[in-house]
Amino acid sequence: MQKIILGLVFTIASFSAWAKPQTITLDLPTMNCAMCPITVKKALTKVQGVTKAEVSYEHKQAVVTFEDSLTNADRLVEATTHAGYSSTIVKTETP
Repeated sequence: MQKIILGLVFTIASFSAWAKPQTITLDLPTMNCAMCPITVKKALTKVQGVTKAEVSYEHKQAVVTFEDSLTNADRLVEATTHAGYSSTIVKTETP
């Protein structure tokens, strides 16, 4: 039994080692009120793999950090769009 549990732990750890954190900046031109960033952040943080989302009403942008093995930029754009705010990718970074 211990061998099985140990094997599972190593398997999970190896998958995590493959995951690379990515950071993207999304342009959100349709945000038009102070409540919009709250809605956008909520939509982004619901996406599996998102570890951080900062949304700026002033700049009309979101900076999102996520694990690339669990999600991707297209899913993040889809999440904002389904929340009512179309977005486009401005910049992608690998820390």
